[in-house]
Amino acid sequence: MQQLEEQIAHLTRMVEEMSDVVAAQQGEIDHLTRRVAMLMQREAEREQDQSGGVVLGDERPPHY
Repeated sequence: MQQLEEQIAHLTRMVEEMSDVVAAQQGEIDHLTRRVAMLMQREAEREQDQSGGVVLGDERPPHY
């Protein structure tokens, strides 16, 4: 019985540690997603200022 309690305690601690890691990773993903969106917007504005046209992210280049 004691061995089972030790295993449960160990597994519980592991689950809590993994939960902390996943939460930290989600925070980093959210941060990076916001930065990518900001950079894409900045690049679209810069290209629009240079060419005077509208920039579409899914638009194919003219040679296709």
